[in-house]
Amino acid sequence: MRRHLRRCDMKKYLAFFNLRFSMGLQYRTAALAGVFTQFFWGFLEIMAFKAFYETDPASFPMSFDATVSYIWMQQAFLAFFATWMMENEIFDSIVNGNIAYELCRPIRIYNMWFARSIAIRLSRAVLRCFPILIVAAFVPEPYRMHAPHSLLHFGLFLFTLATGLAVTVAFCMLVYVLSFFTISPQGLRMVFTSLVEFFAGAVIPIPFFTGRMRQIMEILPFASMQNVPLRIYSGSMNAAEMKYAILLQLMWLSILVVSGSLLARCAERRVCVQGG
Repeated sequence: MRRHLRRCDMKKYLAFFNLRFSMGLQYRTAALAGVFTQFFWGFLEIMAFKAFYETDPASFPMSFDATVSYIWMQQAFLAFFATWMMENEIFDSIVNGNIAYELCRPIRIYNMWFARSIAIRLSRAVLRCFPILIVAAFVPEPYRMHAPHSLLHFGLFLFTLATGLAVTVAFCMLVYVLSFFTISPQGLRMVFTSLVEFFAGAVIPIPFFTGRMRQIMEILPFASMQNVPLRIYSGSMNAAEMKYAILLQLMWLSILVVSGSLLARCAERRVCVQGG
C-alpha cells in the first residue's frame, strides 16, 4: 500500500515536471536572445581576464585556458545557477493569496515547487547551452573552450553539475518559503541574489580570492552551486579538493532540502489568506 502511494506521489510531481519542462521549451525566441547575450557577455569577460593575464600569468591561481573554459561553461549553464531566475508566479501567488488554491491540492507544495523549478531551469539550459558550447569550441585560440582533462573529470563534472542545480533550487526554495513570513518578497530576493552572485563565484571565480576569504567562501553553500562543477571541468582542482568539494555539495544539499521542507510545513500551517 505504501509503495503504491509513493508511486502515485512520484507520478504527480513528475507530471508537474513534464508540464513545466514542455512549457519552457516553447520560448525559443527568448532563448535565442539569451544565447546572443550570454555569448557576448562571456566574450567580454574573457577579454577582461586576458588583459590581466598579460601582466603576469604566473601570479594567477588558474591558467588562462582553465579560466576560459570556466567562463564558457558558466555562460552555457547560466540557467542552472542564476538564483535571480526565480519564478515570479510563485511569489505572486504568495502575495495575492492564490496560494490557497495550491494548499487545497493533495500535494506537498515544497515538492511541487522543487519539481517545477528543476524543470524550468533544465528547459532553459537545454535551449541555450548547445549553441554556446558549439560556438565556444570553435572560436580561435586563446578564446576557445577546451575539453576536460579526462573522462573522470567529465563524469564528475556531470555529477556535480546535477548536484549544483539541486543545491541552487533548494536554496531558491528557502527564499520562496521565507516569503510566507514577509509582506513583500522583493527585499529577500535582492539580498539573497546579491549574496549568491558574489559568493558563488559568478562575478569572480573563487580561486582568485586569497587567504581566509577564500576559505570561508569555499565552505559556504554558494560555492556548491557553480564553483565546484566549473572548476572540475576546467581542471583547476586536484583529487583531494574534488573529493572534499563533492562531499560538501552533498552535505549542503541535504541541509537545504531538509530545512526548506520543514520550514514549508510550518508555513503551510500558519498561512493566512485574506484574514481567513
